[in-house]
Amino acid sequence: MKHRIFTTPLADVYPLYVAKVERKGRSKRELHQVIHWLTGHTEASLKKHLAKKTTFEDFFAAARMNPKSKLITGSVCGVKVQEVSHPLMRKIRYLDKLVDELAKAMGLSGISKSSV
Repeated sequence: MKHRIFTTPLADVYPLYVAKVERKGRSKRELHQVIHWLTGHTEASLKKHLAKKTTFEDFFAAARMNPKSKLITGSVCGVKVQEVSHPLMRKIRYLDKLVDELAKAMGLSGISKSSV
């Protein structure tokens, strides 16, 4: 049985990511840079996936994951991302972790030093 998040459209969660980073003084542009770094999705492809309501499963299937993403460590909601065994769930947790780090006012340079 698939986890519910796998079949959830990215477009349903994306506004929550935007709100989280903007609440902490970060921009949508910075969020897009993080998503691009992790997945390889360009601005155009991200917009296309959001408009088509692509599921997380399909969004990450179309991604070119950054090889350095394996260096991301830490916890999201009490779960250590590096210990998540399911490959798709691990990718989703990587994204969650990077969004959390961006929202913690670390900015992109802070993320690259601490997580990546």
